[in-house]
Amino acid sequence: MKPWELLGETRTPDDETLTLMLRDREFVILASGKPLMSSRMHGSEEALASLGCAHVTAAEAPAVLVGGLGMGFTLAATLALMPESGTVVVAELVADVVTWNRGPLGAEAGRPLQDRRVEVVVGDVLDVLRTRRAAFDAILLDVDNGPDAFTSARNAALYADEGLAAIRASLRPGGMVAVWSAWEDRKFEQRLKANGFDVDVQRVRARLKKGGPRHTIFLGRPNQARPIRARTHTT
Repeated sequence: MKPWELLGETRTPDDETLTLMLRDREFVILASGKPLMSSRMHGSEEALASLGCAHVTAAEAPAVLVGGLGMGFTLAATLALMPESGTVVVAELVADVVTWNRGPLGAEAGRPLQDRRVEVVVGDVLDVLRTRRAAFDAILLDVDNGPDAFTSARNAALYADEGLAAIRASLRPGGMVAVWSAWEDRKFEQRLKANGFDVDVQRVRARLKKGGPRHTIFLGRPNQARPIRARTHTT
């Protein structure tokens, strides 16, 4: 078996080490030595797009936000569903991940960053959400390994009440948020509901019909009910 080849290494804002490795045509990104994603298992990332964007295919000029570029598979699947008049904003926290996708990783997903409909923002997706109100028909989040932050502590805010409020404010009427997770998370499901979302939970295989680990996709649509506020206890 061929040895792993190191193609790139960088640091996250939380001082985690990200490495891009290649062996036998398989690309892997590691976070502090732990596998974060592989080019051989991306079916659930594509399902994130198909489930989260099913309602935008007939829209005249839809806008989608993709939080987390990864290896580009979610972005590519989103573009495949979008009309030529659509736009996709990709927010990626780590600049070198964008560089890898423009370089050695690009061909794996069909070089989606070259599509003229794509706008790349290097920065925190929560900052994008805070500054673009009622801007998106769909918000697709594949940030970290899910709501329980794995590589970046700052990602916790995105999935907390603060982040969910920003997501709700950034969605257009009829819009939807879709969140990828490596595991089930009942607490996050309840938090979505408490913040005024109707929730559907889908479980998909990493390789879809070819099997692989089971991943979870949370789908949320803002409802008309006001978010439930936590009670303040006084003594």
